[in-house]
Amino acid sequence: MENFTNETIDTSQLPKFEEVQFTVLHPNYWKVTLISCFILIVFICSGMLLGLIFIKEFSEFQSELMSLTIVLIVLILLFSRIAFRKKRFAFRNHDVLFRHGIIATNTIVIPYNRIQHVALHEGLVSRYFGLAKIEIFTAGGSASNIEIPGIEKEQAENIKQLLMGKIQKQL
Repeated sequence: MENFTNETIDTSQLPKFEEVQFTVLHPNYWKVTLISCFILIVFICSGMLLGLIFIKEFSEFQSELMSLTIVLIVLILLFSRIAFRKKRFAFRNHDVLFRHGIIATNTIVIPYNRIQHVALHEGLVSRYFGLAKIEIFTAGGSASNIEIPGIEKEQAENIKQLLMGKIQKQL
C-alpha cells in the first residue's frame, strides 16, 4: 500500500498565463461592432423621437431627453470600443485562453481535454468582412464557454480543425 502524500505547491513557480502572447481580434471586427451599435442607436433614436412626439408641451423635458440620448449613444460607442480592444485570445499546447471585460478583465482558460464541441459561426455582417466566431463548448455546460468573435474565416476554420483534432485524440 502506498503512502498518501499531499505536498504544498509553490505557486510562485507555476506558469503565468499573464505572460502569454495574446492575439487581438481582426481590425474589421470593429466595423462589425460599429454596425451593431448603429442598429442599436437607431432604435434608441426612434424611441427618443416617439418620446418627443408625445411630450410636445414640455419643451424643457425635450432637451433633457435629447441630452440623455446623446450621452447614452456616446457611452455605447465608448464601451463598445473598450470591449473590442480588451478581447484577446491565445492557443497554447494544452489549453485555450480568452481575455475580455470592460471594467474588470476576465481571463478564461479551458484545457483541451475539457472541450466537447467546437462551432464556427458567421453572422451576416461578419461574413461580409470575411470574419467568423468560434464557440467552444465544454463538458457539463449547455451554452458555449468561450465565444471568440472577429477571427478571419480561414484562421477560424484552422482553429476549429486544431480543436477537433485535440478532441479526437482524447477519444
